[in-house]
Amino acid sequence: MADSTQDLDGAGVAECPPLHIAIIMDGNGRWARERGLPRALGHRAGVEAVRRTVRAALELKLPYLTIYSFSSESWSRPADEIDDLMGLMKRFIRRDLAELHQANVCIRVIGERAKVDPELVTLVDECCELTAGNTALTLAIAFNYGARAEIAKAARRLAEEVAAGRLAPGDITPERLAGNLDTAGLPDPDLLIRTGGEVRLSNFLLWQAAYTELVFIDSYWPDFGREQLEAAIGEFRARDRRFGGLSQRSSA
Repeated sequence: MADSTQDLDGAGVAECPPLHIAIIMDGNGRWARERGLPRALGHRAGVEAVRRTVRAALELKLPYLTIYSFSSESWSRPADEIDDLMGLMKRFIRRDLAELHQANVCIRVIGERAKVDPELVTLVDECCELTAGNTALTLAIAFNYGARAEIAKAARRLAEEVAAGRLAPGDITPERLAGNLDTAGLPDPDLLIRTGGEVRLSNFLLWQAAYTELVFIDSYWPDFGREQLEAAIGEFRARDRRFGGLSQRSSA
C-alpha cells in the first residue's frame, strides 16, 4: 500500500498517522508469572487489553486494526491452555459483539478453520456476517493463523488456476497473489507493534509487512492501552518511510 506522503521516488516521511496497525499481543504468560498468577489469568487480562485497544482505535479514528490472537503454532501448548484460549474467544464474541456492532466495527477473522471447535467457527461466521457492513473500524482477528501457510495456500490457488487453463503463469503477479491471501481487501499494515520484549515477527503477516514500520515494546500485552498505542504511533510518525527509494532526509 502506498503511503499518502510517498513522493515519486518512493520515499516519504510518515507525517500522517498510520492507516492500518497490526499488533502481536505477546507477554500474557510472563505477566501472570511475575505476579504469581496462573497463565489463564494472564490471557484474561490480555482480553481486557484488547478491549482497551479497540476503544482507543475508535477514538483515534484508526481505520484498520489487526491483532494476532492465536497462531497456528499455538496448538503445541498444553491442552488446558488451548481450551481456555478457545473459551476466551467465544466469550469475547458473545460479550462484545453487540457493543462492537453498535460502534460500527467490522470484524474479520483470518486464519485456518482446521482443528477449531465447530461451535466457535459458527460464532465467528455469525459475527463476521453481522458486522460486514460496518465502516468505523475494521478489526481483523488472526486466529489459528500462520503467514507461511497463508502464502502457500494463495500460491496453491494460483497453481490450480494455471492447471485449469484459466490463468497463464506469466499473469501471476505480486498483486494477484496478494488478492488470494486471507487479508485480501485490507491495506498492508503501516505499523506493526509487538509487546513483550521479543524482536521477531513470529510468522505474522510476512507478505504484508514488506514495508511495514516495526515497533517493539518491552511491556507485556496486559499492560497495553491507549498510552502505549499513541506512543507507538508517535514513533511511527517520526520514521522516514522510503519504500525502497532514497530518504527525503538524506541523499545517501
